[in-house]
Amino acid sequence: MLITTKKLLIAARAKKYAVPALNVNNLEMVKAIIGAAEKMRSPVIIQTSEGAIEYAGIEYLSALIRVAAAGKIPVAMHLDHGKNLEYVKMALKNGYTSVMFDGSTLDEKKNIEITKHVVKMARTYGASVEAEIGAIAGIEDFVSVEEKDAHLTNPEKALAFVRATGCDSLAVAIGTLHGAYKFKGETHLDIERLKKIAKLVKIPIVLHGASGVLEDVKALAEHHGAQLGKARGVLDIDIKQAIRHGVAKINIDTDLRLAFTAGIREAIDDLPRVIDPRKLLEPANLLMREVAMRKMKLFGSAGRI
Repeated sequence: MLITTKKLLIAARAKKYAVPALNVNNLEMVKAIIGAAEKMRSPVIIQTSEGAIEYAGIEYLSALIRVAAAGKIPVAMHLDHGKNLEYVKMALKNGYTSVMFDGSTLDEKKNIEITKHVVKMARTYGASVEAEIGAIAGIEDFVSVEEKDAHLTNPEKALAFVRATGCDSLAVAIGTLHGAYKFKGETHLDIERLKKIAKLVKIPIVLHGASGVLEDVKALAEHHGAQLGKARGVLDIDIKQAIRHGVAKINIDTDLRLAFTAGIREAIDDLPRVIDPRKLLEPANLLMREVAMRKMKLFGSAGRI
């Protein structure tokens, strides 16, 4: 069933678990995620970026997610990193139950001004709004935020921002990065900063850039997900601490992309004569499902339905 992120995340923060927010671009990703959610009895947020919308078309994506949400699993349909207001409007008109306006690269006054406008607009559709304060380094769809320009979220400014905008959830910068091959080693989250933010900000907190990256993509296929814990960018223990201190939504994109790519490579290597795309996509589907299930276990959302 389709539900707003606000409803999902208020419950998650109160009970100290996080709902996985997984990015999709096509049918295979949607099927893998909803299959994992049904298996794990976990609520889930299925989200699309502006780039995914350009690639697949918002009508196709919204239709796929609606079909996935037809069962008993609570599913939020979310626009991830909406920087362009036209995409925000498009998402709301196409039935998205949640949108993010990402004004993190704007000056503080402009970010507040536009976020307030998005909140007012979303309310007319009964949708939730996620906002962001503090920039997360790394590669997003269209904008590269250099590490040197990234800044961590100031707790007092976060409180003022939430009060001024009325947003339903807040993405904060506490040390994560966007994109693949981003970590030379393990990265620790600034949990002390998060504690200060959570003490002041009572709405659900969102963690972006929390995927980990394997040194060798092919290893994911060879081990069918068994090696996921060995080259994490963000340590699992930090993820669990973050959840205990207010994080209720965690975005995952890179890990699914790696799984999809690894599965395709495995199929091409192992099935050189097969021309049925359904068979060639099967390893990718299985790997993506395993990744999603692992996240649901790690985040504590498994068994909540």
